[in-house]
Amino acid sequence: MLAKVYSCAVVGLDGVLVEVEVDVGTGNRGTVVVGLPDAAVQESKERVRSAIRNSGGKFPHGRVTVNLAPADLKKAGPTYDLPIALGILVASKQVPAGAATDELADALVVGELSLDGVLRHTPGIIPMLSLAASKGMRHAYVPHEDAAAAALVDGVAVVPVRTLADLVNHLTGEAPIAPYANGAAPPEAAPFTGTDSAEVRGQEHVKHGLEVAAAGSHNVRMSGPPGSGKTLLARALPSILPAMTTAEALEVTKVYRYRDNHPLQSTDVHFASNGPNSPGAASVVTGCRPSLWLSAWLSNRPAKESVSRPLVPDAFAHAWGASRVDSEPESPD
Repeated sequence: MLAKVYSCAVVGLDGVLVEVEVDVGTGNRGTVVVGLPDAAVQESKERVRSAIRNSGGKFPHGRVTVNLAPADLKKAGPTYDLPIALGILVASKQVPAGAATDELADALVVGELSLDGVLRHTPGIIPMLSLAASKGMRHAYVPHEDAAAAALVDGVAVVPVRTLADLVNHLTGEAPIAPYANGAAPPEAAPFTGTDSAEVRGQEHVKHGLEVAAAGSHNVRMSGPPGSGKTLLARALPSILPAMTTAEALEVTKVYRYRDNHPLQSTDVHFASNGPNSPGAASVVTGCRPSLWLSAWLSNRPAKESVSRPLVPDAFAHAWGASRVDSEPESPD
């Protein structure tokens, strides 16, 4: 029997829908995972096998084939443990196909499984839920500890799952799981406590340039000798920026969580790709809100050479050069 469960891969800052197809049939006993899985996905076979057994289920004795589509997209990480386990249970008829098919037809399933069937934290939950919302999915089954972050995305009912057995009981109707209720009141805008642009004396031409850049979302380059006020003015820029919308705040959260998972260690890492699913840091923060600040960065020769390669040939170079504010000849701070 064939079963299909929807999961998600994260490419840079965005989610990509992945169809987890599971076929359980006769033949030589074994489990095969295809669809460009990395080592962590290949190891999911053992995690899933133990999790099913320790959750009260039976792992099929025949041949199990798992296909992760699209096949040309590399799949990485343990995100697919839960959808693979669920697909095996549905395909082996341990979960009634009728109710499960209806429930999973428009649901996203993500989560890493421990050997006892408990779900663990899954990175990239916000891009995944953003994808589910854009695809019109009604439900998302996520690890319990990720439910609060997932609930920040509107339009999808988040179902917090603690164990594989809990999810099976939910799908069979024995013990339904209530969707996560975000009962917290929306936080009020915190008062700005940084440097206020109104407190900066002089530098009127630079402040005017910053105001134009803030109003039109332009890029700014400030150059000048040490002590001329570049850092002070850069720190004052947020004081003239409008408050972020919820969508913008989620976008910034994606950037920060990507940065936490990909620490910057060299100039090459800023611009080079960290892998097929991971762009360079400069590509990630090109649309960063509200601002990206690189202090005394272009005084470094390797950085200048790196920034000239990806930006000069395209439209970014024009926007970057036309919107800069120059003071005096540049020197390192």
